[in-house]
Amino acid sequence: MPTPAEVKKALIAAGFEVYRTRGDVVHIAERARENLIMDSGVRVHATEVAVSLVLRAQRTDFPHDPDDDMFERARGLGVAARERGYHEVGTQITRLPDPSDEERTLDSWFEVSFEKRVAGLDEAMTEVGFALSVEKAASRS
Repeated sequence: MPTPAEVKKALIAAGFEVYRTRGDVVHIAERARENLIMDSGVRVHATEVAVSLVLRAQRTDFPHDPDDDMFERARGLGVAARERGYHEVGTQITRLPDPSDEERTLDSWFEVSFEKRVAGLDEAMTEVGFALSVEKAASRS
């Protein structure tokens, strides 16, 4: 099993940017705009050598949809991932609070996580490239 430092080194050598490392999980950065780096929801797990991907539907985009429909919208983004061998590993609702009023919620993200275990770092780098290409958020269109 590779260490998180070895995963980071492989990612950088493959041309990816590292957002952060938490424990044995290395989070990949994705540039949303020219100089802005945001967490893309793509991660490499060092201890089990797996790539995970988080897809979401945002409440502000679908204000009247029931929660189950929100998760289905996020799952719908994962069709290509499932065809490639990823499987669903969990769901969660992430509340985005107003920075000036913790009691007020600006938005909620309905997230579905997918994961694929891989044979080693070379395969992980291929899967990171794929995962970064997947649309991460459901849209109205």
